[in-house]
Amino acid sequence: MIDLLVAGGGPAGLTAAIRAAGLGMETVVVEPRTAPIDKACGEGIMPSGVAALKALGVSVAGHRLHGIRYVEGPRSAVAPFRGGAGLGVRRTALHSALHQRALELGVRIVPGKVSGVRQGRDRVDAGGLTARWLIAADGLHSPLRRELGLDGPATQVRRYGLRRHYRVAPWTGFVEVHWSRHGEAYVTPLGDGSVGVAVLSRERLPYAGHLAAFPRLAASLLGREAGPVRGAGPLRQRARARRAGRVLLVGDAAGYLDALTGEGVALAVATAAAAVDALAAGRPQAYPAHWQRLTLRHRLLTAGLLAAARRPATARLIVPAAQRVPRVFGAAVHALQ
Repeated sequence: MIDLLVAGGGPAGLTAAIRAAGLGMETVVVEPRTAPIDKACGEGIMPSGVAALKALGVSVAGHRLHGIRYVEGPRSAVAPFRGGAGLGVRRTALHSALHQRALELGVRIVPGKVSGVRQGRDRVDAGGLTARWLIAADGLHSPLRRELGLDGPATQVRRYGLRRHYRVAPWTGFVEVHWSRHGEAYVTPLGDGSVGVAVLSRERLPYAGHLAAFPRLAASLLGREAGPVRGAGPLRQRARARRAGRVLLVGDAAGYLDALTGEGVALAVATAAAAVDALAAGRPQAYPAHWQRLTLRHRLLTAGLLAAARRPATARLIVPAAQRVPRVFGAAVHALQ
């Protein structure tokens, strides 16, 4: 019987495996896809996420990020990071670095899917394996969350994300968030001399249709070599609980509000490490409350911005307000970093 079975080999699952292996736990990751895994992602890592990756011994190259800039037409507002830089990293580069670190620590990564969970007093059986504990890190639309009856009620407000890379030298060291009445566009400078542009919206349109809502940004990308479009959504996913017996949910599987505030990777790393630490301490019951504390600021700030962005009258005030009261804007970004 192994110590820990991890369902899902994305950033959250691999972080859990790396943390567990570092604590001497025999760990197996089950993942159906071949590394490196790509997905629609803003690809910006907050300073706390960069520090957490370093603590795990994960080294990844990228473009230094100095803060967040909000943009709407000619208006803009800047909030520099305090006490450290973020990192713009291709999702595939991040995954490769995590995957390699897990292998270095002796983690077994096997192809397949985890299902058919059966729990006993001191074990959990799933996917043909037996472990003391199971961590579900199987993504936004987690099959394990559904199997365990932990799916929360669906929301009527559905938002989707699309991401594309452009071969153009980054023109800034900030993550730019462009606002329009249709949604938002995130421009993240990446370490390979390109930028990632992710659009978030409630509207279901082709990528070019979304980009047209940001004419200045679209003009700067016109004629540039562009990669394929990747999509994700609906973004908001609710979980009734983050623990079911000997199963702990981490990352997107534990519930997801929106990508609006951009710290998804940092939170995935933090919650995965917290879950493993709770198991190592013999206190799995402490993990749900720790998850609540770790994600509280993100949930409050993201919910507030989403509420403002849904109404045209308040949406058009977001960038002007950030410009007029930069200390408040800076404090909000600092709370998330």
